[in-house]
Amino acid sequence: MLTGNGTFLASPDVARQERRYSRAEVALAVALLLPNLVLLGIFTYRPLLDNIRLSFFSWNISSPQATFVGLQNYVEWVQRDDTVQILMNTAVFMGVAVFGSMALGLGLALLLDQKLFGRGVVRSLVFAPYVISGAAIGIAFQFVFDPTFGVVQDLLARVGVAAPNFYKHSGWAMFMITATYVWKNVGYVFVIYLAALQARRVDLDEAAEIDGTGQLRKFWRVTLPQLRPTTFFLSVTVMLNSLQVFDIINVMTRGGPYGTGTTTMVFQVYQETFVNQRAGYGATVATIMFLILLVITMVQVALQERGRRA
Repeated sequence: MLTGNGTFLASPDVARQERRYSRAEVALAVALLLPNLVLLGIFTYRPLLDNIRLSFFSWNISSPQATFVGLQNYVEWVQRDDTVQILMNTAVFMGVAVFGSMALGLGLALLLDQKLFGRGVVRSLVFAPYVISGAAIGIAFQFVFDPTFGVVQDLLARVGVAAPNFYKHSGWAMFMITATYVWKNVGYVFVIYLAALQARRVDLDEAAEIDGTGQLRKFWRVTLPQLRPTTFFLSVTVMLNSLQVFDIINVMTRGGPYGTGTTTMVFQVYQETFVNQRAGYGATVATIMFLILLVITMVQVALQERGRRA
């Protein structure tokens, strides 16, 4: 309908039809999202709330009753002598795992994005460890780092260097489990970066080549900025995955040597809950780990948004 000033107004029938379509779209969205939201509520958010509630109790998992202790578990966590070491172990493992996986994954993606002979086979070999059980990889790498007959010991002996005992020194034990995790996880980072490289703008690469830009400058100025969203995604997911690693630590070191030499927060949750029979304290450690992850993720998102606006 055309008004006197030349503007167009929709007729009442058209407006009603648009509202009807809008309601139908909303109903479809609700029908598609509701099952997922229900599953998230049952299997993610409800256990999270139950864990937070349990952190205020003292409970032996074999007992039918739990005793309310308020903030006593949190006070104990702050005052315990091993808390600082476990936090440091967690931070070192997470930092090396994230940086190592992303650096190696990006390097392999850049290499295998080229037209090389047999690159399909090599891509499969790089990704294969990611789908193998962490426990199986941990057992296999025990033979790699064994100080008596391991692969590392044999290689170092060939050049006249004595191999360290990875199972008796906390630093070397942390290096051992971190290297094992990076080797397992690098395939995941590699695949994500490879997909991002194959989806980048080819015209920018061609323009850089026409301008005679060097390979290193081209990487920093053209390729890497296009990978920024992928890098942010990987930094979050690899960080979350690394903090949930239990199987490799349990198989290779069981949190040792010397008690807590390689114990991370997630391994401490298992140790306190199922070994020491202190489910309330284990829930406290899990809650604190959740809060730490929440803060780190929020900072990452804020930095990402600030970089996007800039």
